[in-house]
Amino acid sequence: MAVVQNNVTASPLTPWSQNLVEPAIHHTAYVHAFSNIIGDVRIGENVMIAPGISIRADEGNPFSIGANTNIQDGVVIHGLEQGRVHGDDGKPYSVWIGNNSSITHMALIHGPAYVGNDCFIGFRSTVFNAKVGHGCVVMMHALIQDVEIAPGKYVPSGAIITNQEQADRLSEAQPEDRAFAAHIISINDSLRAGYRCADDIECIAPVYKTTHTHTDAGPTTLDLPLNKTIQSSSLHPEIISSVRNLLSQGYQIGTEHANKRRFQTSSWTSCASLNTQNEGEVLNHLESCLQDHQGEYVRLIGIDANAKRRVLETIIQRPTDRPGQFEVSIIGQKISSPVSSPAVSHSGTTASPNSDLATTIRQLINQGCKVAIERADKRRFQTSSWTSCGAIESQTESAILAAISDCIAHNPHDYIRAIGIDTHAKRRVSEQIVHRPGQSTSTTNSSTSSSSSNPISSFNTGTKSTTTTATSSVLTLDAIEIISRLVSQGCTIFTEFADERRKKSNAWETGGQVSGHNAAEIVRSLESIVRDRLKSYVRVIGVDQQAKKRVAEKIIHRPGK
Repeated sequence: MAVVQNNVTASPLTPWSQNLVEPAIHHTAYVHAFSNIIGDVRIGENVMIAPGISIRADEGNPFSIGANTNIQDGVVIHGLEQGRVHGDDGKPYSVWIGNNSSITHMALIHGPAYVGNDCFIGFRSTVFNAKVGHGCVVMMHALIQDVEIAPGKYVPSGAIITNQEQADRLSEAQPEDRAFAAHIISINDSLRAGYRCADDIECIAPVYKTTHTHTDAGPTTLDLPLNKTIQSSSLHPEIISSVRNLLSQGYQIGTEHANKRRFQTSSWTSCASLNTQNEGEVLNHLESCLQDHQGEYVRLIGIDANAKRRVLETIIQRPTDRPGQFEVSIIGQKISSPVSSPAVSHSGTTASPNSDLATTIRQLINQGCKVAIERADKRRFQTSSWTSCGAIESQTESAILAAISDCIAHNPHDYIRAIGIDTHAKRRVSEQIVHRPGQSTSTTNSSTSSSSSNPISSFNTGTKSTTTTATSSVLTLDAIEIISRLVSQGCTIFTEFADERRKKSNAWETGGQVSGHNAAEIVRSLESIVRDRLKSYVRVIGVDQQAKKRVAEKIIHRPGK
């Protein structure tokens, strides 16, 4: 008869196991009452076992779960009777999970399986008869079977990795991926401590007094007196949260300001220099900058000093905003704010669809360009398969705006974009998304003046816009259009290379992220990359950083062309 103690059970007697081996759980670990642990399972220090988990070492055994690891709701860990992996202690295990790793909701780890230290295994992903090296990040709904993944690799959502060649082609996990995985560890460690101390006042007091380096909801009434967080009457909690998040990841903080004229041309000026990682000093600096530049735009900058790039731009003050109105706009990724605000572009300009559209149309007409309208439903929008919304014969601003309004009215559930066409050069010079599903269907004929005489090529996503002129003597118009569309959707652009042999075997070499804040800068960077790789195939990869998956692949250069 198996020995039962709450939800922890010894393994049953079987032909392959004649011993009633019970789980060995460190006293600092937390095991929820609605989870089941059976057999020779060795759980280390500060492990978090969430509700609804089955860890069953009744067939394959033993299992080892390292210190500070969290096993989240619905995870199943089991193993075959045959087959073992070598743990970091050199001994055989059916399942080995290292230290500081996250096995997230509904994942399946089936032995023989090895998951190293500092790994992240995403929702509903499966690891079977495989080894996942230290520091790997595996996203959602992935299958890893019969392979060994080298340390530090990134497995995108939905990937099926079942042969070693696929595993060897995986790209490296990025610093933000590792930071995300580390953040999940810290969150679950706090949950572990909180659950263990829930009914013990003496135990819970130190937990309340712990200084947190980051909170998604900003300071609370409980946090303020205990953590001595500096209160700010002029800074919104989301701004304070953004500062904490940046500082916790080791990023530097900067501030810039611009009056209305300089804001329109994105000519920002730095506030006083800030060389500190102290949260209180940073918040005081922000308040001081806001007070010194009342009536101007002020934005917060997050800087990755190692990579020498900006990771965040936050406009925290506008001349006409209500108090506390702001938006966080991360380069390559959008963070939602509970406070509504006008859209913010990477260049710092406000995306005002009505006035911007009228200004763009006026400039196109003055340059002798024609205007066309295209539409796409959600499926076609994802594949950039646009269809015409009817020809516009008139060259007057009011008639063009009326035609756009009519297209929107007849297709309220589609994406609508206005196209500027240079009829002499027979090319597009502008694309602007003017309507998205769920937006208001009204379009105004009002317009605003603009001092710019350059052609506008604006790719508007509805939440941010990237205003560029993306032309190239090296890349085709088709490639430029795809790059511009990916940038407009907030995707990050990467490159891959291959010679003839590697291309035939689909074994591309990763070239890294392409630098640039807008489509024009990225196109220029790609031109330089292509010139350096004239004898190779070059393709661009569009990566949705929020969904952690590839959304596009396009070969932009072939040898000899």
